Amino acid sequence: MTNTPVTDSAELVAYRNRRERELNSLYASARSLTALGEVDEVLESIVRHAHELIGTDFAYLSLVQPDGSLTIKATQGTITQAFSSFNTASLPAGAGVGGRIIATGAPAWVSNYLQTPHLTHDEEFDSLVQPEGMVALLGVPLFVGEDVIGILFAADRAERPFEHDEIALLSAFADHAAVALNNARLYDETRSALLELQSAYQTIERHAAAVEQAQSVHEALSHVVLTGGGAAEVADLLVEHLGGAVTVFDRGGAVSAQSARDERFEQPARRPSPDPVEQARQSGRCATTTDRGGLWHSAATAQAGDTHLGAMLLTKAHEPSELDLRTLERAAQILGLLILKETAVADAEDRVSGELLTELLMSVPPVGQALRARAQARGVDIASLDTLVVAESPTAPAAEVVRRLHALSHEWGGLAGEHLGRATLLLEAGDADRTARLVHARLGRDLGGPVRVVVEPGANDQWGRAFGIASRCCSLMRTLDISDHGSTTAEYAMFAILFDGGRAGDLDRFLSDSIGSLLAYDARRSTALAATLAAYFEHAGNLTRTARALHVHMNTLLKRLDRVTSLLGEDWRSPDRMLRIQVALRLHTLRAEGRSPAAAEQRDAGR
Repeated sequence: MTNTPVTDSAELVAYRNRRERELNSLYASARSLTALGEVDEVLESIVRHAHELIGTDFAYLSLVQPDGSLTIKATQGTITQAFSSFNTASLPAGAGVGGRIIATGAPAWVSNYLQTPHLTHDEEFDSLVQPEGMVALLGVPLFVGEDVIGILFAADRAERPFEHDEIALLSAFADHAAVALNNARLYDETRSALLELQSAYQTIERHAAAVEQAQSVHEALSHVVLTGGGAAEVADLLVEHLGGAVTVFDRGGAVSAQSARDERFEQPARRPSPDPVEQARQSGRCATTTDRGGLWHSAATAQAGDTHLGAMLLTKAHEPSELDLRTLERAAQILGLLILKETAVADAEDRVSGELLTELLMSVPPVGQALRARAQARGVDIASLDTLVVAESPTAPAAEVVRRLHALSHEWGGLAGEHLGRATLLLEAGDADRTARLVHARLGRDLGGPVRVVVEPGANDQWGRAFGIASRCCSLMRTLDISDHGSTTAEYAMFAILFDGGRAGDLDRFLSDSIGSLLAYDARRSTALAATLAAYFEHAGNLTRTARALHVHMNTLLKRLDRVTSLLGEDWRSPDRMLRIQVALRLHTLRAEGRSPAAAEQRDAGR
């Protein structure tokens, strides 16, 4: 293209035809830009049409960044990867032809970019120009209002000037391109705003659904409380609304209720590992863990101050939602209220049971009809009660032992309470020995420590007398240093009459005065003189039966008895001394049996 004056009609026609083609191409390009919506598509289309329109070796478009620098966003006709790599080919603010255009707001060109001295050059950008072979460069601004948002460049790989017609043509196209690019940006912003609005609306919808579901669960949980439901109803309700499986643990960690509608969820007999219940107890918030099988376990605890009342465990195949966790926490609070209510009711019932027990133990036979009616109202038939149990633990307070006896009274249909500082139970048992073993094993397991249990059969409403005997026997067991044993009063009753449980020193002196020398000799020589003498008394002094019971030869027995005589004196067979020695030996045997490891192992096995 040139600006040579048109001198004849042929050249004039040619010039007009060329201008017409350029204008038609310009308008066609402008129309095609209006049909595009995406910013990246518009950028690519602008550069492609500019390259075709102006006819240079290549064209590219740079956008102005917030710091005033220029970054190439689209190219057409380039031959090097570095120059066409978007966001890497950039020019600092004020540098190159672009810097001049931004400063003046007008088109600018150079015939030889690298050889133009009055331009501010950037070494990094110049290192891209040389491999690309860029020499001549024309740039026109893209305006939105009065702001330059970008620059459209046309470049040749040979040195040359740019004609006025070329500058005007590219500027006109740039004006259309700026409008199209701005429209695309507005379209993108509008679409982004619409997407954000849709997302916000969806969030509102989800929140509304969550609130509605939470309200529904809250109403259902409230209904459970008002209708007297328990842990099982709460678990079923959670499974209905949240899915998965729900396990309820009591304050001791035992499973009190379970619910699941999917066979995939195995109902745990113990808490999973890692344990979310313990984590929830420590943090005071809902805790979630995953097991090796990929199941998600979320736990929330029921607390009353510092008192742990129980926990709820939600098991799902996928990660629980925030709503799931909040619902689980709310259900745990409801569970805590139910437990407190049940505890209050149980405490009230236990107080009534304890009051009835005290009245029975203090009443004068026969039991009055009013007292029988009150017991009958609690489901207890006084006429059927035949066994009294007294229990105490060296490691647990009486109130805790009483609480465990109350649980037994509910199971076995009796009355429990604390009377004169003793944990006491009245029940229908029949077999006193079996009852002593069962109660001892149960209390030992529940308390997790040693416990003394004494059982006295009762008859003819003589409950006050039965309590006195059982209480004295229990005191004697403590005096004998027997901490973990269950027995009937038959073993201790006679000796309990002789010795006050509060006078342990007198008992020790009695044993020392009566058989102390025998016990010392046995301990020093590892003999069995005390056991030999006990067997001798048990068989009424019959030497043959005594030797047979001890599995020793008659001569051995006689030698042992001679040694007994040398230790106790010649008069140990006199009636007075023999009675004292027999009592002392029996008390020593009871003490040894109560302390023996074998007896403890047998009791542990019975638990």
